[in-house]
Amino acid sequence: MGIAEKKIWVEGHRGWCAKYPENTLVSFKAAIEYGVDVFEFDVHLTKDKVPVIMHDANAYRTCGVDRLLKDMTLEEVKQLDAGKKFSPEFEGERVPTLKETLELVKSLSDTVRLGVEIKDYSEENVDLTVALLKEYGFFEDCWFYCFNARILKYIKQRYNGRTMGYPDFQMSDFEPDSYDYYDEMGISMNVARSEVYDVYAGKGKPMHIFCADTEEAVAFALSKAPALITANDPPALMKALGRI
Repeated sequence: MGIAEKKIWVEGHRGWCAKYPENTLVSFKAAIEYGVDVFEFDVHLTKDKVPVIMHDANAYRTCGVDRLLKDMTLEEVKQLDAGKKFSPEFEGERVPTLKETLELVKSLSDTVRLGVEIKDYSEENVDLTVALLKEYGFFEDCWFYCFNARILKYIKQRYNGRTMGYPDFQMSDFEPDSYDYYDEMGISMNVARSEVYDVYAGKGKPMHIFCADTEEAVAFALSKAPALITANDPPALMKALGRI
């Protein structure tokens, strides 16, 4: 199914991060098996230039080790425990590489799409990420997210990737023409509820609203007629859409 054919896409945030340790294979697997259309994850590069999946640049919040990923080799990153801090039940869950993530998706589904957040704002990160996405056949049907306008422009100009950016006040390296390189607009629930919402809805781009986890939040998000809604915990959204 092509991206344009889906009415409202359900996206799991960092997999299914309300119930599983974020940005891990167990979280991605759970989201896919639950039936989300898309799941989002974040890409950084290790010291030896391997794309790995973690939200923060520093491993402390999720893994309890106060080190930057860019200063760690893949071997060192693989020694991190990405599950124990979330819950002892997930002790031993490792930080996945992008390659491992794509292999997992390939083994489980031929329809799930990817929301690829570029967190290391380097062209090298983009190039290595795009190469793997193309190798595994995911490039054409993924979205690229970034809070850096320069990186979105690079993705659009070099690869013609499908991009989603955020309101200008949330972006770094924003220029007067930066919106020209957005295909879609990412709107947080806080922005959607604010007085500035109409400014960004008025850009006329399909909207991704994040994150809607309760029945009330889902109803509000749906009232904005988005193209995609992201959830940390998808059941309320799936129920509202008649998917469960």
